[in-house]
Amino acid sequence: MKRSRLLTVITCMAVLSGGNVSAQEASLDTLLSHIRELSSSKYEGRLSGTDEYLQAADYVTQALERYGVKPYKGEWAQYFETECNKIENCTFNSYVNSNDTREVYVLGRDFCCAGMTGRGYADAPVVFCGYGIDNGAFNEYADVDAKGKIVMVLSGVPSFLPSAVTDKYVQLRDKARVARAHGACARVVVNMSPSCSPYEVQGSVYNGELPHLPTFPILQSTRDCGDRLLQNEKMTLEEAVHKIGDSRTPQSFHLRKKFEVDVNAKYHPAALTTNIIGVYPGNDPKLANEYVVVGASLDHVGMQGTTCLFPGADDNASGVAALLETARMLQYAEDQPSRPIVFALFACGEQQHLGSQIFVSNFKPLKNIEAFVNVTAVGVGDSIAVLGNKRYPHLWSVARKVDTLYCGNDVAVGMKTMPKGDAVAFDHVGIPSINITSYKGHRHNHVPSDIVENIDRRYIVKATQLLFETVLDLSFGEYQGRSNASKRLRFE
Repeated sequence: MKRSRLLTVITCMAVLSGGNVSAQEASLDTLLSHIRELSSSKYEGRLSGTDEYLQAADYVTQALERYGVKPYKGEWAQYFETECNKIENCTFNSYVNSNDTREVYVLGRDFCCAGMTGRGYADAPVVFCGYGIDNGAFNEYADVDAKGKIVMVLSGVPSFLPSAVTDKYVQLRDKARVARAHGACARVVVNMSPSCSPYEVQGSVYNGELPHLPTFPILQSTRDCGDRLLQNEKMTLEEAVHKIGDSRTPQSFHLRKKFEVDVNAKYHPAALTTNIIGVYPGNDPKLANEYVVVGASLDHVGMQGTTCLFPGADDNASGVAALLETARMLQYAEDQPSRPIVFALFACGEQQHLGSQIFVSNFKPLKNIEAFVNVTAVGVGDSIAVLGNKRYPHLWSVARKVDTLYCGNDVAVGMKTMPKGDAVAFDHVGIPSINITSYKGHRHNHVPSDIVENIDRRYIVKATQLLFETVLDLSFGEYQGRSNASKRLRFE
């Protein structure tokens, strides 16, 4: 590394002790300002394909401009199309007899819609169909009549079935097709994810492959709400789960209750969205055609109605904030980058990381990318995880060295990992890639409590400093990603 590090070590200690911060060090105030802005209700959860997402893209563009980053090849935006489902409202009630008072469930508290729900109204009897599987000997529709009814199922798949069976039933839209094929008019899924609180709704965008089911409503309740939905029925939720697991046989039954569902969703099969691509120039003409790319997903899972906002403060406003802060600090670096640094904010991270695939497919000097560093969900965690050492140990060692020398030795070690998330698209074409993310974090994954108040102040500063130092180190030309990964390159 070129730089004298005494100033960095001193100021890093000042950050962690609450002292004054140098312009070359990560600023907690600036990081929180970006996170607070991007997770605010004005951007409605930054759903790719919406006007609100494009407004968030404008915000990050303006920030990059202030920090000396230039639009790549004169254009910030890399436009493309994606499916988008904007859920404007949804109501969900249950009742036993038509004259009884309906029990009303609250959107954003008791339930939310699947990201790719269909629109429509249903007022019908209910049948519980376990995990919603129809496969040979394990057919949870065999002993019930789902025609004209709302099907209630559990999320996930039973562990005792082979993956050759369960892989077809993992996604919500996949299970919905099975329910519809049995004549169902809507579906309610109970979220059984062990990583999510039983009292908090969990949003999503990607729910499985096309085709879309435009008139088939799909709701997802909390586990607590699922308990209430099965009160005074043949089995409680807990009993049903245990009976299926213990007997390894379907435990489907008709409910006494009826459900009333009304979903207003506007589906766009080809909505416009964009990546934002900028470049911070290097100062060595000999390295002008070698790039280090740092990326983060800008989108999140949106907002449903007026009561169900998924702010996405940690996922991934924290990663975007760390990227923007890296750009700001580059202006004040004692030794400026030798290689150009490309900053990429990706759309559709919640849709199979489509934005990073679009970038890789359209970035002309792809062979000249020496390394890709992805940053995601670095606002909450016990320590920092740098993923990718199993595939690219030389690149991982750069981040590990930087952490050991200058950033507090917080990187979790001892795990052999592959690149994840947006880094996968780069890995697929042989570009050395790592992810900087949290270890034992993601405590607020896709839930309304992912707010700026739950960001760990010390952790976000440490993770951002690691990102900045790693990217700057990679820019100096000593790291040769293409030569170390030449056997992996699969460019056409």
